[in-house]
Amino acid sequence: MKEFGYQRAHDVTGAVALLATDPDARYLGGGTNLVDLMKTGVERPALLVDVRELPLDRVEPTADGGLRIGATVTNSDLAAHPEVRRHYPALAQALLAGASGQLRNMATVGGNLLQRTRCGYFTDVSQPCNKRAPGSGCPAVEGEHHNHAVLGASDHCVAVHPSDMGVALTAFDAVVSYESGDGPGEAPITDFYLPVGDTPHRETALPPGALITHVTLPAAPVAARSRYRKVRERASYAFAIGSVAAALDIDGGVVRDARLALGAVASRPWRARAAEAVLTGAPADGATFAAAADAELADARPLPDSGYKVTLMRNLVVSVLTELAGEDAR
Repeated sequence: MKEFGYQRAHDVTGAVALLATDPDARYLGGGTNLVDLMKTGVERPALLVDVRELPLDRVEPTADGGLRIGATVTNSDLAAHPEVRRHYPALAQALLAGASGQLRNMATVGGNLLQRTRCGYFTDVSQPCNKRAPGSGCPAVEGEHHNHAVLGASDHCVAVHPSDMGVALTAFDAVVSYESGDGPGEAPITDFYLPVGDTPHRETALPPGALITHVTLPAAPVAARSRYRKVRERASYAFAIGSVAAALDIDGGVVRDARLALGAVASRPWRARAAEAVLTGAPADGATFAAAADAELADARPLPDSGYKVTLMRNLVVSVLTELAGEDAR
């Protein structure tokens, strides 16, 4: 591991100023992803700016009935928060599915959103990777890609984003707030993650050196009846091969409102807008749920070894929506 400096930040402005002094500096939260990447040589920061003691560790109600979540809130604390469990249960389920208890106790909300892909070519510095070394190529296209993207990918990168929490936040229209050298800013989470295109190394809309400070969940009555389902290759702690965050509001057997986001299918958490359009105003039955899944997956472009994901995700979407509809009937 490359030798690095360490400095603890005591306020947000000071943290941003510290990073501005060194383009090779990185913020350190829980370190559950960054430290691993430092060990493999993917990340080689000259300076770590520790932000864990910044006053960003609270979950607070907003005036409109939503929640404002500090960037240093741990995944464990957020999953256990009574307002999250009551009003956004899919978010709590996603957090609990996301990692082991030890990791959840360390991982932070801001760090979770910024975690890097687990593609083996990205984490192996002996291999080319456009995300790590722009222009070097994407060996996954012809190589190992069974857990890679089927939506929104390009010839330049077919890796998937690993966050479970991000999938639930995407379903509920979260807004990411940050502080930069030019002052505060914010971005809806669907704009926060950039399309992969021909610049896979540019993953988010954060300005250089910006620090995530909060994530805001707007009030969403539909989210109170929501679910997160994750499929993985082993029952213990593992990254998803497919996941769904879904919420339904049903009135008289008809879907009044629907939220749907997919995980492990694209370079970012995937908001299923086409599926939501099919669901809204339609009967809450198996035929509608299948049509919604088909509409979202119509543009899927799997590689030879990732084609199973299209069938997996179709079945997963139908299963989760059916369970939610069954809860409404009881």
